[in-house]
Amino acid sequence: MSIILAPSILSANFSCLGEQIAALEQGGADWIHVDVMDGHFVPNLSFGPFILPVVRKHSSLPLDVHLMVANPDALIPAFIDGGANYITVHIETCPHLYRTLQTIRARGCKAGVALNPATPVENLREVIHLLDLVLVLGNNPGFSGQGWFPEMAAKISRVARFLEQAGSSAIIQVDGGMTAQTISEAYQAGARAFVSGSAIFGHPGGIAEGICSLRNCNECT
Repeated sequence: MSIILAPSILSANFSCLGEQIAALEQGGADWIHVDVMDGHFVPNLSFGPFILPVVRKHSSLPLDVHLMVANPDALIPAFIDGGANYITVHIETCPHLYRTLQTIRARGCKAGVALNPATPVENLREVIHLLDLVLVLGNNPGFSGQGWFPEMAAKISRVARFLEQAGSSAIIQVDGGMTAQTISEAYQAGARAFVSGSAIFGHPGGIAEGICSLRNCNECT
């Protein structure tokens, strides 16, 4: 089964962002991942909704938005209007998670929930039928370039079993410390979509070679 690669533009060179986004599509990326951080829920700041039309000018790939913010409900409409195809929120920031996911789906966008390393898988039970994507964080959210927590492979397996038992077709995505080796581990555990920043944008051979090195890991072909 093929994998879905979603490069995170958080690691892009913003002095030539348009060129780098175009290079992602030309290099074979499947989605473009947009990490949105507000400095409250996570200790970093990144983008507002303005970034999506900028990205869209240079690529037709699906836009995968991860809202690491304290009040996602206030921002969801603007990101959908900006062209998001997927919006993923955190359980901890959605007091009415069921309604939040309904809102995302009612606007024609696919909905996801992110699980921090310490967030129990069972928290998804009451909303599993509303999910198109489950994002398992491979490390603590907020900064790119961190390593992968090896314990997360077992958590991905638990998510996979949980979805299978519920008859859900939601995609398991992993973000955090994704390299050719850790993608193989996560794939074997049940993940099929992978977010990577440093391994793609920082690859010595360039963006296309970075994408190729991740896509061609032995266990994912």
